[in-house]
Amino acid sequence: MKRKVNSLIVVYQLVIAYPLVLLITLIVALATIVLSPLFPNHFISYFPARWWGRAICFLFGVKVQFSGFENVDSSISCIVVANHQSMFDIFIIYGWLPYLFKWMMKAELRRVPFIGKACESAGHIFINRSNPVAARKSLEKAERQLKNGVSLVIFPEGTRTYDGSVGRFKKGAFRIAADLQLPILPVSISGAFACMPRSSFIVKPGVINVHFHSPIDVKPYLPEHLHNLMDVSHSVIQSGVNH
Repeated sequence: MKRKVNSLIVVYQLVIAYPLVLLITLIVALATIVLSPLFPNHFISYFPARWWGRAICFLFGVKVQFSGFENVDSSISCIVVANHQSMFDIFIIYGWLPYLFKWMMKAELRRVPFIGKACESAGHIFINRSNPVAARKSLEKAERQLKNGVSLVIFPEGTRTYDGSVGRFKKGAFRIAADLQLPILPVSISGAFACMPRSSFIVKPGVINVHFHSPIDVKPYLPEHLHNLMDVSHSVIQSGVNH
């Protein structure tokens, strides 16, 4: 169901919200570039991005409701996999995910001014899908960082949905989980597509629901049933979307 947005909200977003987002994004990027080398994998270096995610949701009138926090243990490294409905998925994960974590993101994002440098300073993983050798090196870099509660966040669909449905998953996240025998933490995001589908830059204020499912132990799927692990993870995430 599409949400209507009135003209006053459009004017507010164009004249006030978006300029503020640009300003705070620049400030947060610079803070991350400075703090990350000084406090690697520490809550201090994560604080600017956490504040950034929450501030953006507030500016656009987006409320976030969570369930399943009892399934989260931030002391144990895991592979967090979530469906990708909207740009707001990123703000939500930055703002509220109770882990020290690394993103796995498209290599093209490295070229975005300030943001690319901030992500590189924070130790996020850029993956070039068109170059298998470079992609494998990126996966190896990710694997070296996943210890002492540091986790990896991946949108296994690889891109935002076009229609709100959960798309086909790619193997990367599950290969890392299998290699390191780390649990999969499935996360279902609902409502973000209605707030901001990829075809629009106008945000429709509303509520986004996020559910953390029980972790999935990868060991029963090793070594030959990676596709089954992907299918189970997809089914679990799908079960929590639009519920």
